[in-house]
Amino acid sequence: MDNTNQRKALINSEIALFLRGLIIGKVLTLMVIGGLLWWLLKPNLSSRYGVNSSSNQNINAPSNNANASNFQTVADVPPASFNYGGSTAWASIRQLVDSQIQSARPELQLRYVDPANGSPGSSSGIRMLLDGKLDFAQSSRPLTDEEQAMARERGFTLEQRQVGMDGIAVVVNPSLKVSGLTVQQLQQIYLGQITNWNQVGGPNLPITAFSQRPEDADTVIFPSNSDLQGQALGSNVQYVYSTTDAVRQLSKTPGGVYYASARSVVFQCSVKALLLGRTSGELIPPYRKPMVSPEQCPRQRNQLNTQAIKNGSYPMIANLFVIIKQNKGQEQQIGDAYAKLLLTDQGQKAIEQAGFVGVP
Repeated sequence: MDNTNQRKALINSEIALFLRGLIIGKVLTLMVIGGLLWWLLKPNLSSRYGVNSSSNQNINAPSNNANASNFQTVADVPPASFNYGGSTAWASIRQLVDSQIQSARPELQLRYVDPANGSPGSSSGIRMLLDGKLDFAQSSRPLTDEEQAMARERGFTLEQRQVGMDGIAVVVNPSLKVSGLTVQQLQQIYLGQITNWNQVGGPNLPITAFSQRPEDADTVIFPSNSDLQGQALGSNVQYVYSTTDAVRQLSKTPGGVYYASARSVVFQCSVKALLLGRTSGELIPPYRKPMVSPEQCPRQRNQLNTQAIKNGSYPMIANLFVIIKQNKGQEQQIGDAYAKLLLTDQGQKAIEQAGFVGVP
């Protein structure tokens, strides 16, 4: 090939290389411009089709409600140390919820006080409040007319403010072959009218009914508006200091029976919770089915039937009350503040974490 042809071939290859570079450059330029236009138009396109990019990224994230109330939002919490006491059923609330409250509001210090005489419970706590030994009380039952009358005699009134719900469970020795009771049968057992388990479809075995003394009772099975309220318990009733004591006694008493806060006894391994009903045809378990047998416990434990308590199908409900002294003093201020703390969204969630049901 002569020099002329070589130069022509070189020129042609340079032109081809130039044209190829020019084309690639234009394509890249168009891509950059297109990408820029897409970025600028993205919000409009998103809104046009109802898509929010920021919410889309957090679609599975838990919602953060700015209006949700918490312990920090409660006003007029007095900065001091206060004594409180009462229901033993509230033990898990004191351990979990009250510790959270004091962590969030360090200016408030709460001290649980046991009664000097008798066993701790709703009744003894209310009595200590009436006597000026507590600033507020925790109760698993409503106030009685007698307690309200005693308060008026001392120049003030008592308010009961509901903050949660619990069930009243009936527990027996695990070996007892009885599936359930009606509320009326349970009441008749404690009045001494039913004294043998064969009267309610069980074995020929005398009934030993355990109970706290009425003056110290934590929960009640005779409503205050019932004719049975105030009647003497039967001679078959043996009195115990606390639920812990009763559970210990039941584990070695084949014919024993006891009633208490469902939250306190449903989880126990050494007793069996009975189904309970308004009639024999509608017996409801205080635990979630299927029941965990004693052999499976403590690897597994029965859980509270919160759904039945919430919807009212479970026949014996124990409402949780803060008992507040209405005397326009610091006792009223702390009682009111404590109830408000428990009724916040954070407080209600903590009450449920403690094993109870929030207020409707």
